[in-house]
Amino acid sequence: MKSYLIPLYFILFFILSCKQEKNNAIPVSTTNTSTEDKLVVAVNEDLAEKKEFNTYWYSGKAELSSYELKQSRYNEIRTGEVVLIFVTEPFSLSKQVKLDNAKQAGEDKVTVMKLNQVRKFNTGIYDYSIVTSTFTPIDFKNHPLTLKATTSIQEWCGHTFTQLNLDDTQYNFKQFSYFEADGDASRKFNAALLEEDLMARIRIQSGQLPVGELQLIPSTIYSRFNYKKMQAHKAKISKTETETALLYTIRYLDIDRSLSIQVEKEFPYKILEWTEGDGDGLLTTATLKSSLKEPYWNQKSVAHEAKREALKLIK
Repeated sequence: MKSYLIPLYFILFFILSCKQEKNNAIPVSTTNTSTEDKLVVAVNEDLAEKKEFNTYWYSGKAELSSYELKQSRYNEIRTGEVVLIFVTEPFSLSKQVKLDNAKQAGEDKVTVMKLNQVRKFNTGIYDYSIVTSTFTPIDFKNHPLTLKATTSIQEWCGHTFTQLNLDDTQYNFKQFSYFEADGDASRKFNAALLEEDLMARIRIQSGQLPVGELQLIPSTIYSRFNYKKMQAHKAKISKTETETALLYTIRYLDIDRSLSIQVEKEFPYKILEWTEGDGDGLLTTATLKSSLKEPYWNQKSVAHEAKREALKLIK
């Protein structure tokens, strides 16, 4: 009997060790997320930068940046202005709206980077006003796709409104238009990265975008101005660097559309300028004029109009 005692101890030790390793193992997801995995870029998890991110983006203020706009429209370049408003907000996963009572939302709450892009320019006697809003989760590893995007376009002939809502692996598309050729429409199409959320994604992901070939949904402005059906297209993203900036070039492989985005190389990775080209030989450009951090929603009085001068906004 004694001759079996030592081997039995070794067997018992081996079984207990394997059980402990199994309990401490990190579970590996078996979900097929190959498309979404391409969107999750390797981001520097530097603790100092994470603290810097939290201090900057959870300060109770929005980042407001104004840009000089040269807009290509009707085969001419128009002078105008763009304002980018970046701000973090609590968002409902189920309703896809800003939460009024975030503390009571529980697991339905997700924090998003909201980007409002306000674009204004004139075409002859009349003017255009375009607002695009995207709502992109800060936790991009668990929520790699933008939850919602809306665009409204107003000009003297009429106006249109387009909305995308993420529904699992598809976007629910709705469009309401003054124009008969468009009318009211709703459909679904496969979800992918949005061109409209690239700037927000840069801010969230430490200045990084996924590079290489991927599926990309062109902006609503492009789709509306060129009468194109909104859907994902194959595109290629490349990156170059200088001492002070990162430059991303995005080129669609099956439609005549390209853009470039220049961004600061260091935190907070502000958008310095961007260009858009639709193959007609004319480029839309936007170049940074001024940037402020302000709680603009509280600045409604006449006295606060001085902030517009600080932003160098057109009167």
